[in-house]
Amino acid sequence: VQLQASGGGVVQPGGSLRLSCVASGVIYPINHMGWYRQAPGEQRESVATIASAGTTNYADSVKGRFAISRDNAKNTVYLQMNSLKPEDTAVYYCRADGGGVSMTGKVHDYDVWGQGTQVTVSS
Repeated sequence: VQLQASGGGVVQPGGSLRLSCVASGVIYPINHMGWYRQAPGEQRESVATIASAGTTNYADSVKGRFAISRDNAKNTVYLQMNSLKPEDTAVYYCRADGGGVSMTGKVHDYDVWGQGTQVTVSS
């Protein structure tokens, strides 16, 4: 499974961006998909995650501003970011995990990351 993220850019405070992440090479079902971010000098942190059934979790810092969604038919996860703040500036990474059992009984699990997309919030 490979992930390709897109949608980052430069936006003024209060603006909006929508990130997308498409998974390819999916043979076994994706379970969780999520967005993480890493600012310079900081550790990578979870921003939002969504399970296959639609259950979501958000970091406190983005609740009410960001919305995660997914299109299971397209193996795609989105992150709608509104009311952006300078402290949202970071490289945003998507992540997906999942797996299944083959006809021969072999277990195939995966936990993969996308390449990251830069989001800069600045006036």
